[in-house]
Amino acid sequence: QVQVVESGGGLVQSGESLRLSCTTSGLTFETYTMGWFRQALGKEREGISYITGSGSKIDYADSVKGHFTISGDNAKKTVYLQIHSLQPEDTAMYYCAAASRPAGWWLLRDSSLWDYWGQGTQVTVSS
Repeated sequence: QVQVVESGGGLVQSGESLRLSCTTSGLTFETYTMGWFRQALGKEREGISYITGSGSKIDYADSVKGHFTISGDNAKKTVYLQIHSLQPEDTAMYYCAAASRPAGWWLLRDSSLWDYWGQGTQVTVSS
């Protein structure tokens, strides 16, 4: 059984940084592309970034470049998302997902291309 579990969210103040974690089990981590999305209340789910299981390919949505850093630890089967200088507009539920497809920019544009999703971790930024 595949599990994708996010953690690390919480209530933070504007300007602070935060690192989210996504731990997986039940899948061959190195063969999957792992990604992060977020969804604010009343808005569509937005792709942020992905990293291949081998770590050889990383990409970010143009709208968020420089604001996030994605990284992975194969030994722990875990992917991280560092959020820099949080702002109130970063308030959202952050989701981790796993895709067995080849990595490419299209993965961040279509959430239906991802095979497994976590339940999300809430990030709330106060001004």
